[in-house]
Amino acid sequence: MSRQPVLVYDGECRFCCSWINYWSQLSAGQVHYRPYQQAAGDYPQLDTQQFQQHIQYFDKQGRRYQGAAAAFQVQRKIAGQGYWWWLYSHLPGFAPLSERIYNLVAAHRGPAFAAQKFFWGKELYPDRYQRVSWLFLRLLALLYFAAFFSFYRQALALIGSNGLLPLPEFLAQARDLGFWQLPTLFWWQTSDLAIEGLCLAGLLASLLLLLNRLVLPCLVFLYLAYLSLLHGGQVFMQYQWDLLLLETGFLAIFLGRGHKPVIWLFRCLLFRFVFLAGAVKLLSGDPSWANLSALQFHFQTQPLPSPLAWYAHQLPETLLQVATALALVIELVLPWLFFLPRRPRQWAAWGLILLQLAILLTGNYNFFNLLTLVLCLFLFDDHSLRWLPIPLAAAERQPPTGRWRLAAITTVSLLLFSLNGVWLWLGLQRPTTPAAIYAVARVTEPWHWVNAYGLFANMTTERLEIVIEGSLDGQQWQAYELPFKPGAVDRAPGWNIPHQPRLDWQLWFAAQDSVRHPPWLRPLMLNLLFNAQPVTGLMAHNPFADTAPRYLRARLFRYRFTDWSERSKSGNWWQRQLVSDYYGPLYVEIGVSELSPGLERAE
Repeated sequence: MSRQPVLVYDGECRFCCSWINYWSQLSAGQVHYRPYQQAAGDYPQLDTQQFQQHIQYFDKQGRRYQGAAAAFQVQRKIAGQGYWWWLYSHLPGFAPLSERIYNLVAAHRGPAFAAQKFFWGKELYPDRYQRVSWLFLRLLALLYFAAFFSFYRQALALIGSNGLLPLPEFLAQARDLGFWQLPTLFWWQTSDLAIEGLCLAGLLASLLLLLNRLVLPCLVFLYLAYLSLLHGGQVFMQYQWDLLLLETGFLAIFLGRGHKPVIWLFRCLLFRFVFLAGAVKLLSGDPSWANLSALQFHFQTQPLPSPLAWYAHQLPETLLQVATALALVIELVLPWLFFLPRRPRQWAAWGLILLQLAILLTGNYNFFNLLTLVLCLFLFDDHSLRWLPIPLAAAERQPPTGRWRLAAITTVSLLLFSLNGVWLWLGLQRPTTPAAIYAVARVTEPWHWVNAYGLFANMTTERLEIVIEGSLDGQQWQAYELPFKPGAVDRAPGWNIPHQPRLDWQLWFAAQDSVRHPPWLRPLMLNLLFNAQPVTGLMAHNPFADTAPRYLRARLFRYRFTDWSERSKSGNWWQRQLVSDYYGPLYVEIGVSELSPGLERAE
């Protein structure tokens, strides 16, 4: 008559007890665990020394296994771990190697237990990610909502039919590209209604995902919708946070209840994002990173500083150098811990969290830092987050994974692991890259399943700003103010997280190149000159809201933060100097409804 399998162990060994507790949580009552101090009388054929040296496993038929063989027999009862016994039984050399390792550990249980506490903690817990996945998807829904809502507020002004880079004209010029090369739903409709409708549909799908309804269809739609906006938004949507959201959203489609391959893909994504951010800084040869002076410039030259950036800029030079070195250590060293066991992985997570919070407090990077913080969830597990009020029933509401979906997840995971290597290589900017890597990258790049990242490779050491001014008479000029970029010197930097003011950012980039003007600049000037909506809606202050200006110009200024003394005297946050004219002046002749470029530079 068959009976329940029994594992007999040393009940006085803390190392053994921790593993027995771990296995008992995974084997779901299929194995009976007994300390030999209680069970030895039932097995008179074994002496005390045998029990102390090896765990003993007795299967239903009474067959005995010991040591590594016993451990692998227990793992046969644990879902997804039966391969260990297959390797033990079929792979030449695996069985004797396993027993040798087992005997080595058994003879040094004290050091082994110390190593276990260092890497995993005193107690071992199953590596489960159901609660992590549930929480991640809810937070991802909020980030998707913020991203769609942010673009919705600006969409028509940026890519509408009367916007700066009209979507219909862009797709008409790209008509030779197929859907695979330019994947966007706008191929079927490019009207303003379609643009706003897609944004609103994205908002609705985000809310459904937040409420844990229609999870898989919502994730697929959100990815396709944001991919459509990324391509349709042209230069206004080509930021690394847009790529990061797309890649994160694509992986989320396969996450389910926390499938292990997908968890590892998220860790690969976080590794690639953080490590490349540090690597490009050193590979670029920028002296400000090499001599640790980067943060002496960063806080005042970053695109949209926060109010706290002014205070950070006033910190002593030595402290800023130490902070620069810490940032490089976090980006270059800690990512390697992402692939280690629980405790070092979590140490790395907290280091990265602190860096992201510091960036978030001193700079306006929309949902970028928030998304990175959300990705840090995959460096934890369900036990690590047991203090969060996440009901397990809600975490398990996802339907069980069917055979076909499991096969799809396995196939996609193998593909994405390969692409991680491709884009990591490209991100490191190696001098010689095999043609095959370029070929793979070209095929998959339009879909942004995997991307190369790298932030602030070259530090901007001076802040140049484009200031647009209008006039009624060509003598008295008044400046347009954008919502978040520096303008009036007495206006404090603001907060825009998680909103992304895309024109404000593009003007920062345009100021770095005073020779080549971006293609959207002239449409911007034309729309402001004629007081045309919706473009004027991008301005925080339009000095000509009632009467359109007759003259318009753009000038380039050099900005820098004031210091404590200057601010106490003037109250100004900024000091600025005129560098040169940047564009114009443009003017409208009275009675003539066309724009003429000025031939002289007005001061």
